[in-house]
Amino acid sequence: MPGKAKIMFLCTGNSCRSQMAEGLAKRLGGDKVEIWSAGLEAHGVNPRAVKVMAEIGIDISKHTSDEIDLSLLEQMDYAITLCGDADERCPLTLPTVRKLHFPFADPAKATGTEEEIMAQFRTVRDSIARRLEKFLAEEVIGSFDQPGSLRD
Repeated sequence: MPGKAKIMFLCTGNSCRSQMAEGLAKRLGGDKVEIWSAGLEAHGVNPRAVKVMAEIGIDISKHTSDEIDLSLLEQMDYAITLCGDADERCPLTLPTVRKLHFPFADPAKATGTEEEIMAQFRTVRDSIARRLEKFLAEEVIGSFDQPGSLRD
């Protein structure tokens, strides 16, 4: 694919999973990708998502929670849904946009002590990171022997 791969991550509220995926993909993809995230609704960026991303050196504190911009969505190479709701309700895209579905549990629905909830956020973050490393290596970049890798 010529130029940078354009990828949009989609979730229901654009507050946790899609925000973490955006931050991770920007780090992993480096200058080979352009990344956005959006939701069917805008719920605000979850402070726990900000915290667990900061733990691995990725700052998403300035991200905004945005609703899907259809004209921007149509410019993507990939539209990746991260929850069943977004997968089912995502607007139709042009045939040039490859729609993929990478389902992850919603950490915002975790219950228990604060540490148990944060553990769920970390689990989802790490699961998204592993899936994105695989996707980017297979579809976009080719390998992770470059500075953007989380293994650095």
